[in-house]
Amino acid sequence: MSSQREVRCRCGRWMWAPPGAGAIQCSTCHTVTQLHSLVDALRGAHRMIYGLQQLRRQYQQQQQPSQMMMAQRSPPQMMKRAVLCGVNYRGKSYSLKGCISDAKSMRCFLVQHMGFPIESILMLTEDEACPQKIPTKRNMRKAMRWLVEGNGARDSLFFHYSGHGAQQKDYDGDEIDGQDEALIPLDHETEGKIIDDEINEILVRPLVHGAKLHAVIDACNSGTVLDLPFVCRMERNGSYDWEHQGFGRIYKGTDGGGAFCFSACDDDEASGYTPNAGAMTYSFINAVKTAGPAPTYGQLLNLMCSAILEAQSRLTYTDSDESSEPLLTSSEKFNIYATKFAL
Repeated sequence: MSSQREVRCRCGRWMWAPPGAGAIQCSTCHTVTQLHSLVDALRGAHRMIYGLQQLRRQYQQQQQPSQMMMAQRSPPQMMKRAVLCGVNYRGKSYSLKGCISDAKSMRCFLVQHMGFPIESILMLTEDEACPQKIPTKRNMRKAMRWLVEGNGARDSLFFHYSGHGAQQKDYDGDEIDGQDEALIPLDHETEGKIIDDEINEILVRPLVHGAKLHAVIDACNSGTVLDLPFVCRMERNGSYDWEHQGFGRIYKGTDGGGAFCFSACDDDEASGYTPNAGAMTYSFINAVKTAGPAPTYGQLLNLMCSAILEAQSRLTYTDSDESSEPLLTSSEKFNIYATKFAL
């Protein structure tokens, strides 16, 4: 009996199948049951169940290292992005020399010394073949929005402008001196200037926690052109004090990030030039290159002032024979001799 198998017919009757039998007929309903197909089906079912169990084990083994990698994954990668504007105003009575060269020099500096990918740098100059890269008011606005779009923690953003700057009457009452500072796009005669209120709204206020924006503005009347709340007033002996520029009820800070601007001169001053470049562009690049690893903001400011004074005999000023000095503005007050500069 041990070698016999018990088989149930469709009618419900149980039957004993002799060893080796390929089929058995029910004595009640006379239905023939094929025994080999049933065995094969059972074996197939067992093989399928075993295969599924094996796949489950493999999946669990694969998931364990993936979960470990998820836990050990490094923070999001830093994004480095830059917008560089150089405007010579060719063919105009107020044309400038060297502003396009300033933008090209800054691009080389960012790529070769600061690790910026060249494809992450947007150049706006009159030399560009693409119409969208000519420094018109519309293109400059669009480029500034692109610079801060989707910014996140650890991102390093950089804005450089070399060209004319100006002042105009403040109409919304947020300037202590009653004057707005402005950048002068190529088509300003028909489209107008880009004033500091708009620059602040586009570049500064969207910066989220952990993101940093550095701007270098090589233009006249550029001291507070980003409308940042704090101005660093530095004396020749290196001492300094923060001056709050808050006036009115309009918020001029960031959304948690940091914004820093190196300007060529104060709001009521003219910027200087070296024979081959704007004094601000030249002194900034020279200071960062010679400062050594991890300089502080205070060290950079002192080096920039020294570089301009050293080149003073070669400077040509637009409106004044006196040397202008670079100005630092910021979204927050900080210790300039303890805080490290990094792009």
